[in-house]
Amino acid sequence: GEVHDGAATMDWMEQEQERGITITSAATTCYWSGMAKQFEPHHVNIIDTPGHVDFTIEVERSMRVLDGAVMVYCAVGGVQPQSETVWRQANKYKVPRIAFVNKMDRMGANFLKVVKQMEVRLGATPVPLQLAIGAEEKFTGVVDLVKMKAINWNDADQGVTFVYEDIPADMQELAEEWHAKLVEAAAEGSDELMEKFFGGEELTEEEIKTS
Repeated sequence: GEVHDGAATMDWMEQEQERGITITSAATTCYWSGMAKQFEPHHVNIIDTPGHVDFTIEVERSMRVLDGAVMVYCAVGGVQPQSETVWRQANKYKVPRIAFVNKMDRMGANFLKVVKQMEVRLGATPVPLQLAIGAEEKFTGVVDLVKMKAINWNDADQGVTFVYEDIPADMQELAEEWHAKLVEAAAEGSDELMEKFFGGEELTEEEIKTS
């Protein structure tokens, strides 16, 4: 269910359902089937935390026990003041994190603007693994910067499966630019990879993922 409709599964309190917001942290377990068995399945434990600034103590309590965090940013609104607070909390408890840019189909969506805001407002060094293909009503998929392939989801099964395709010609140069940044960041993971990188050798897909 949707949070704003008061129907989200993990918003169990009456006040949460009435207001359409998350007030307390809630834990659940889910099983990812690997997108119709295209990938290895995983068992994932999730702690859903409030986004409103008034309940930030709930976020900090959760940070103490997390193995990692997914920071969700709106492609339109970008990095908000509460985002900065949560980022500092993650820094405090040394929680590794990935960022997910949501709502790319909304009016005014801009993926790279959010990446820049993460640099400026969070003091982070974001390394995109994907680039959005289009935005707003023209958002069609993403470019996988590791494989250097476009990913397009199957509308017939509501995105349960996808196909790899060639990167659109008008995005090839941009994709190569961000792929180079990704490879450089991966090379910094070890002296061996750094030596290979500066020697002009290509890093393998597995080396990038491992790093």
